[in-house]
Amino acid sequence: MPEGDTVHRTARRLNAVLAGHEVIRFDIRVPGSANADARGQTVREVAARGKHLLHRFDDLTLHSHLKMEGEWHAYRTPANGDAARWRKPAFKARAIVGTRDWETVGFDIAMVEVLPTRDEARVVGHLGPDPLGDDWDAAEAARRVAADPRPIHVALQDQRSVAGFGNEYASELLFLRGVHPERPAPEVDVPALLDLGVRTIRRNVELPVRNFTGDSRRGQDRWVYGRDRRPCHRCGTPILRSALGADPTRERVVYWCPRCQST
Repeated sequence: MPEGDTVHRTARRLNAVLAGHEVIRFDIRVPGSANADARGQTVREVAARGKHLLHRFDDLTLHSHLKMEGEWHAYRTPANGDAARWRKPAFKARAIVGTRDWETVGFDIAMVEVLPTRDEARVVGHLGPDPLGDDWDAAEAARRVAADPRPIHVALQDQRSVAGFGNEYASELLFLRGVHPERPAPEVDVPALLDLGVRTIRRNVELPVRNFTGDSRRGQDRWVYGRDRRPCHRCGTPILRSALGADPTRERVVYWCPRCQST
């Protein structure tokens, strides 16, 4: 599932092949931005802000969000001029940015928009501090989360408070801190929770596959997420599953251990 670490890894990979090169193919396959054209412009950088991806050109930005299924692929441009062989069907492509040597394709991207770079604040200005950003502000992030009266599992995922933590991180971090997901955020030691989250996501962004337990064996890399009815790695109690959300239309699946997370 794409979360902040996934998006930052994607940005690093795309930046490595695109930055500094002229755009020779620019194909946006969504209403609203289909006529945008960055050909002839230089890719200044590809950066991440929370779960948002930003391709920055001379004066334009391609803003995309992976949501649940999205991903960006990078293909070397064939020397003979033939089209690159994509690993997903063409009808799933939503955005294509190509240079002389590389063709990058966004598949199943839920949110795509091309806008003037000067207007980026319109799409990412609402985000809270990013634990993977150079401007991470732990105190401000803790203040925002602790002021949220909702259950901590919901508050931790609010991108306006902290940009980057999603459902998987919320479940895993709350288990590690022994906090019940329904506990109101103001009653939680938020600075300690965020400190753990920052250390975890900064470690995971350097790994090819996200891991919370330190054990890379299949089925052993998560404490609770996706493990409902299976025994807790610590105490053996079956992991429970329920749903929480900001409202009934935005509920997410929640996993926790009723023994290890009793408070």
